[in-house]
Amino acid sequence: MRRIRYYEHGGPEVLTMEEVEVPVPGAEQVLIRAEAVGANFVDTVFRRGPAAGSPFQRPLPGLLTGDVVGTVEAVGPGVDPGLVGRRVAALVAEDAFADHVVTDARWLAEVPPGLDNGAASVLPMAAPVALRVLRAGRLAPGETVLVHAAAGGIGHLAVQLARLLGAGRVIGTAGSPDKLEFVREQGADVAIDYTDDTWPDQVRKAAPDGVDVVLDSVGGGVLRSGLDLLAPFGRLVVYGAASRELSEIPVAGLFALRSVTGFSLLAWRAADPVRAREEMEELAGHFTAGRLRAVVHARLPLTEASAAHRLLEERAHRGRVLLLP
Repeated sequence: MRRIRYYEHGGPEVLTMEEVEVPVPGAEQVLIRAEAVGANFVDTVFRRGPAAGSPFQRPLPGLLTGDVVGTVEAVGPGVDPGLVGRRVAALVAEDAFADHVVTDARWLAEVPPGLDNGAASVLPMAAPVALRVLRAGRLAPGETVLVHAAAGGIGHLAVQLARLLGAGRVIGTAGSPDKLEFVREQGADVAIDYTDDTWPDQVRKAAPDGVDVVLDSVGGGVLRSGLDLLAPFGRLVVYGAASRELSEIPVAGLFALRSVTGFSLLAWRAADPVRAREEMEELAGHFTAGRLRAVVHARLPLTEASAAHRLLEERAHRGRVLLLP
């Protein structure tokens, strides 16, 4: 089978395709024949390595993560044999860019009949993160929410879910005119260009009384500005650091009755696995009923993994980037 890794740090060109044996599932694992793989931005940071100045590092050889949609072909010891032949989706932490992948059986999401690979690809990670960061921010009906990176794979789902949860006003940020229009199409009342230095003032104009919930996956100066934009009792949820800057939270900013919380999907699953599983099923129901949709910017063959990474790095995508083995 084909597999993509990288053996040196650098640009997308370091991604290397190789022929290897099909892996064998171990205990509590399944083997999936991949139909589609959702590429994740964080891997572009790992791939760049220490020279990029990122606080996030992975050793070489570089193994790529991804949200894999496909059919279970084999199961390891301790796994229900009845899974064989089922169409599933899974967040694969290692060697996701491949024709076949091995992953833990525990967090498989069974794909409802009729769901396309775009929607299926967000069931393991993007959609659960989008829903849970809103709930971690305790978004209440009628409140105002600010979603950063609102045109991305998680962000565009967060905009839609904020509407489903009853947000009174949704403000989204993105970095180009076409992305701003895309954010509005997802249900945002206001879309603001975060590359404009006046973006915080534009948010204040849109929400004169302050923002109740801020969803931040950028970090750095964006996070600090977001904290200043919170209304009294406002909540900021940090779930990423695309800027590669791990900011110190200015404690003085919290004295104005503001709070900051962090979120990690893996930590959430470990802390409350029952609710995490229930929310995956809840999201599948939203997709099946047509209340939620996943937008796919590009579907590329596995051989064009480098092109997928370029799209992610250049922030040129709207929604998901899929590789098709």
